[in-house]
Amino acid sequence: MKLTMLGTGNALVTECYNTCFVLSDGNDHFMVDGGGGMTVLHQLKYAGLDWRQMRTIFVTHKHIDHLLGIIWMMRMICQHMREGTYEGEATIYAHDEVIALLRDLAGKLLQKKELPFLDSRLHLIAVADGEEKTILGRKTTFFDIGSTKAKQYGFCMELGGGEKLTCCGDEPYNECEKQYAEHSTWLLHEAFCLHGQADLFHPYEKHHSTVKDAAELAESLGVKNLLLYHTEDKNIARRKELYTAEGRQYFHGNLFVPEDLEVIEL
Repeated sequence: MKLTMLGTGNALVTECYNTCFVLSDGNDHFMVDGGGGMTVLHQLKYAGLDWRQMRTIFVTHKHIDHLLGIIWMMRMICQHMREGTYEGEATIYAHDEVIALLRDLAGKLLQKKELPFLDSRLHLIAVADGEEKTILGRKTTFFDIGSTKAKQYGFCMELGGGEKLTCCGDEPYNECEKQYAEHSTWLLHEAFCLHGQADLFHPYEKHHSTVKDAAELAESLGVKNLLLYHTEDKNIARRKELYTAEGRQYFHGNLFVPEDLEVIEL
């Protein structure tokens, strides 16, 4: 399996794209979030990924930097279904509030002749806290991260051999996630900024973490590989270097601070 970061930034970045990514196993793909607009199509193209092959999609929550790219994916899918240039079906998973919002936006924004493909070939499926699905041939459990802002779900995918990948969404870890995050082979966690720049970026006011916070968390949970995303972009030229240096002071596993379009072998 491999992970392709389509975007690595927070909601207001201009030097990179908003955080979203694709998990791939051969020709099977699992797309997580879509960023804030049609740039998701650009990112997929330049990552060497065919948007038509994004047949399974998960939307973590309703914030525009995660949701609006999905509207473009829905438009492309339904339009090409109507034109006869998209074969088969596709599925979008999310919690009930996001599914309801996607339905509402589709009804308002997509062409009427494209709407019949919703639920007939493009399936919008609400998942509950703790619900399991088989994705990329692996048991995947969706869970509520306990956000106090907008209802948000993460997921935990069993990789085989006792290994697992856990995505905690874009907010700091909560104890309700422990059964999924603890002893993860891969933990995907947000890190809004360097701890030394917290006074500049105010992560806690925005319900986010610093690199130090995320690194200490991963160390305490016995994580093997920690991947940091959803960052500020003012340090973009040296982000990997600076974030890695700070994180390694507190986390002794493998630390990844990817750039947009970077591919990581799992």
